[in-house]
Amino acid sequence: MLKNFLTRMYGAASDLNRANLVALLQEGARGPVECLLDIGCDDGDWTSELAKATGAGEAHGVEIVPEAAARAAARGIQVWGLNANEGLRGVPSDYFDAVHSNQVIEHVTNVDTFVSEIYRVLRPGGYAVVSTENGSSWHNVGAAAIGWQIFSLTNVSERVAGLGNPWALQRGKEAFASSWTHKTIFNYRGLLELFEVHGFRELTMRGAGYFPLPARLGRVDVRHSAFITIGARK
Repeated sequence: MLKNFLTRMYGAASDLNRANLVALLQEGARGPVECLLDIGCDDGDWTSELAKATGAGEAHGVEIVPEAAARAAARGIQVWGLNANEGLRGVPSDYFDAVHSNQVIEHVTNVDTFVSEIYRVLRPGGYAVVSTENGSSWHNVGAAAIGWQIFSLTNVSERVAGLGNPWALQRGKEAFASSWTHKTIFNYRGLLELFEVHGFRELTMRGAGYFPLPARLGRVDVRHSAFITIGARK
């Protein structure tokens, strides 16, 4: 019963977070989006939704899993089968009007490479929207206070899922592969400063999710929301 409640809360927060992503892309684009890049596009379903919402003429994706990349390509997404840890080799510089990435930056081993590559592939004036879990969310703070692994860092082992937290959604499930484990969890100020140091400007933050309270409260208290999303201009 508790696991069902946690799953519903997570789903509500995730839905609101996606709404934030769309809103930031639409607001930040300042006109038609000719070329959109989705880093971590999975099977392309959400990428297609983003392209529709922004009116993108070209939808591109980066995806490490070959099977998912093939499904995205079948949807009409132009896909690069790349490991974002190693940069975006072959992806053209100064090309994209908008770059989107949802729940990916926490998985990469070098966040400087990740953000600098986003900056490189954006055209001057282009807009990036990147979302991740928030280390300062109240459910993470609460877990840390009682000596549990924070929720956002329970999938750090390739041997066990839900490590160190009895309430983790992944607890008892199959462990994640290395590319799916979490490496870096950001807080509000850390995410802002990372993009700032890489030359981005007009930084905007949005929040979603506020466990165990209604997800919309994360839009009010962004610093303690479950998900934080940054919008940034090149």
